Amino acid sequence: MKRSLFVLASVALFAALLLGCSGSSSTASSAAPAPAAAPAAPAPAPKDFSDVSIIFFPGGSEGDSFASVVYNGAVKAQGELGCKVNYMWSSWSPDKMVSQLKDAIAQKPDAICIMGHPGDTAMGPLIDQARQAGIVVTSQNSPLPVNEAKYKTEGFGYVGADQISAGETLGNAAIQRAGLKAGDTAIVWGLKGQAGRGERTQGIINACQAAKVKVAYYEISDAVNADASQGTSVFAGFVAANPTAKLIVVDHGALTSTVGTYMKAAGKNPGDIYCAGFDLSAASVDAINSGYLGCILDQQPWLQGYLPVVQACLTVKYGFSGLHIDTGASIIDKSNISQIAPLAQQGIR
Repeated sequence: MKRSLFVLASVALFAALLLGCSGSSSTASSAAPAPAAAPAAPAPAPKDFSDVSIIFFPGGSEGDSFASVVYNGAVKAQGELGCKVNYMWSSWSPDKMVSQLKDAIAQKPDAICIMGHPGDTAMGPLIDQARQAGIVVTSQNSPLPVNEAKYKTEGFGYVGADQISAGETLGNAAIQRAGLKAGDTAIVWGLKGQAGRGERTQGIINACQAAKVKVAYYEISDAVNADASQGTSVFAGFVAANPTAKLIVVDHGALTSTVGTYMKAAGKNPGDIYCAGFDLSAASVDAINSGYLGCILDQQPWLQGYLPVVQACLTVKYGFSGLHIDTGASIIDKSNISQIAPLAQQGIR
């Protein structure tokens, strides 16, 4: 009896297994099909300005402490807008800028963003030629007021400091911080000889003259203008020639960032002579923190790269008129450098 029950149980178990396999197979064959793979995401649509071509002038040489920040701003705008940008480096040479503008026009871009150091007279005929060819022109860093007025409705704008005002602002700030009084001597190292661009140097001199401070003026040579390291012996020379000078104002971003090196070469300690200049960079942050550099006027060169590219794209695509944007009004010294230094290290300020 027990044996019969065992056999019956075994048969039942075997049958159940067969049914289970059959059911499993049936279930698998009748189950809903696996969901199809999600369709691939569509390729991103072209950015609005991907068909706009621009030639941009950062001004100095590649790696230049000021021009590199201008370049960073332009590259940021290029990436965000999708436009095509080629860069022409000029070593801060007005003659080279004129020659390069001729080359840029020959390449027939949609727009050219130029620096105005050569002045309205030198640049005017080429700007006329560009406009006749349908090329939008706008400017940064150094203004071209005659051409800006002439072509403002056609997209000619300006992004940069008001030159005379910037010079006077820095001059007044430096005179006050250095504690100068009437009859004291200030050394001004600038670019007074350059049309347009020289107005900033004149603004510094104006501030000194208004305070009845004597000015020993030195023009920045072409060699030093292109390569700040060439200025070490020049700086030491005019410091030696003016032993009673209490203030040195340097009207050049790359030279300002090299003030610490210059002062050491001239045998001076931090604070022996109050130094002031233009433009924020990692090197100028170090010079302020070390005491060799007293204050700077920050004309925010990153904006001088970013905004002209935006201007060019908006004009080419939508016909916007030129925008005039003053970027230079901020005085930076030890009291506020810690807030801005991290951005200088990133090449933004």
